[in-house]
Amino acid sequence: MVIETPQRIAFLDKVHLFSGLDQGQLQGIAPQLVETEASAGTVVFKRGDKPNGFYMIFKGRVKVTVPHPDTGERQIATLHAGDYFGEEGLFENAPRSATITTVEDCQMFFISRQLFDSLISQYEILQPNFKVAIKSRRLARSTNFKWLGKNEVIYFIARRHKIRLYQALIAPVLALAIPISLFVMGFITNATTPYAVGAIVSVGLLGWIIWSVVDWSNDYYIVTNQRVIWLEKIVGLYDSRQEAPLGTILSVGVETDMLGRVFNFGNVIVRTFVGKLEFDHVDHPVQAADMIREYWERTKAITTRSQIDVMKDTIKEKLGMPVPKRPKVELSPLVVADEEKIAKTPMWVLAMQNLFQLRLEDGGKITYRKHWVVLFRQIWKPLGLLFLGIFFFFWRVYDLYTTIGVTIIRRNEGGTISPDTLAVTIPLLLMPVGFWLWYEYTDWKNDTFLVTDDEIHDIDRKPFGKEERRSAQIENILSTAYKRDGLIAYLFNYGTVNISVGGTNMAFEDVMDPASVQADINRRRAARIAKKNEDAGKEDRDRFATWLAAYHQNRNEFSSAVKPPKTADTGTNPFAAAAGDDLDNLPIGDESEGLGLDGSTDGDMDFGSGGMEGGGG
Repeated sequence: MVIETPQRIAFLDKVHLFSGLDQGQLQGIAPQLVETEASAGTVVFKRGDKPNGFYMIFKGRVKVTVPHPDTGERQIATLHAGDYFGEEGLFENAPRSATITTVEDCQMFFISRQLFDSLISQYEILQPNFKVAIKSRRLARSTNFKWLGKNEVIYFIARRHKIRLYQALIAPVLALAIPISLFVMGFITNATTPYAVGAIVSVGLLGWIIWSVVDWSNDYYIVTNQRVIWLEKIVGLYDSRQEAPLGTILSVGVETDMLGRVFNFGNVIVRTFVGKLEFDHVDHPVQAADMIREYWERTKAITTRSQIDVMKDTIKEKLGMPVPKRPKVELSPLVVADEEKIAKTPMWVLAMQNLFQLRLEDGGKITYRKHWVVLFRQIWKPLGLLFLGIFFFFWRVYDLYTTIGVTIIRRNEGGTISPDTLAVTIPLLLMPVGFWLWYEYTDWKNDTFLVTDDEIHDIDRKPFGKEERRSAQIENILSTAYKRDGLIAYLFNYGTVNISVGGTNMAFEDVMDPASVQADINRRRAARIAKKNEDAGKEDRDRFATWLAAYHQNRNEFSSAVKPPKTADTGTNPFAAAAGDDLDNLPIGDESEGLGLDGSTDGDMDFGSGGMEGGGG
């Protein structure tokens, strides 16, 4: 199928690589694109090949693979319509970094090296567009975020501009004058103390410099095919991830100052329903904003196309045509149960594990408890008293055993048998301590957080007391964020997940691995919204589909000319019908007539939820 020039222009206008060009310039580029087709399973190019051009996908899907020592190859991304590949090797004149294979029949545009060099020299605005895309893909390949979903891929990722790193290094670099002065003093006075102090200060400053570099490298701004994310980490002190689904974005803007315009950095402001995510000091902010805007628009296009597909399926169902099964959102658990290991584990071990388990998954319902650190904070006093009492009890028993003439149970002068007072008193005193310990453990165990396919729950139940339960529909969640405060929380990997629901906030406090908890919530939220969108307006769709089906089954009847009845006053009432010709009595027609609904799609772009990660080729 030949792709016409207007379709080519519309395609280029949506790809951020050509952002900044007007319609006239795009009209000049569009006819120069070479249209290519490839059937499913075709290898477009292999890793290590010499680059001769790059490709943009108009229709279809391709997979991106790299070598793997165990499996032979590893798939790192799937690219859909609107994505591109091969530009990295072409822009940097380097061999292909990955192998590209078509997953289904594809239509692609090919831009040769000659045309690419001509466009880059003719339109200088294209260079930063390519640089931002290539830099993002390279950084995505070098990172490994375990909280990403199974089918979630990174489109855009960036760190703060290096000028922020240089600003952070000013203080420790200037402070290097202190050890240098001490070394000079030691050399002049021939004393060892200045050398020793200078060495200690130098080690401290070196640690400060290394810490600043690591701290700068740990902050990321990320856009995936599902959400916008701000990842912030201060080593040993703070760990936070704030995010919002792409569907909640309201606008994307750019803010720069004089210094930013000189060094080409600025802030990308992503405004959502519940506030904003600020990508602070991002390199090439205008291009970064264009990328975010493109994938945001693509998400809206996917939603629209999904609604159209649902409508088509409804019409097909009314017409008795086969309806293809639609893929459902997969909810793979973060921790996959090892059935073989469970079968070999003794029952008493499983029972003990259940006493202190922090994450339980049963039939799609996930229950979280607060971290063991919180449990220890609640029980350390009664637990300490319990151990102290047990220690004194056995010490008393040992003392009685080793003391000649003294036993635990003895007969007094009156002939009455009586036990040792201390040996009896200690167990009696330990009974309320044991109850206190049980109470604190039960209070910790009863404070749970539940995530189901439909709702989230925050349950706090006091032993022998009242129960408080806060619940919210999972599709009403607007944004989520987690944080780990302090060295202890960082070392033991626990923190709080804050959930914004309408005008209120819920908090899953002190849960283990808050990033995984946040991922659990977001995956179920995405699945619920997808199901809700599919079911939305089902009654209206059914009614409208019935009308359309009736029309297609009787289109010949409706299109045939209806002769007006012969009356003396035909001009008075042109809408009058002959007796017995009421529309309700019109024949339904043969259902086997041609319907004109074959379910095939046209040549328009089908923007899918593709990925950028590793797609540079």
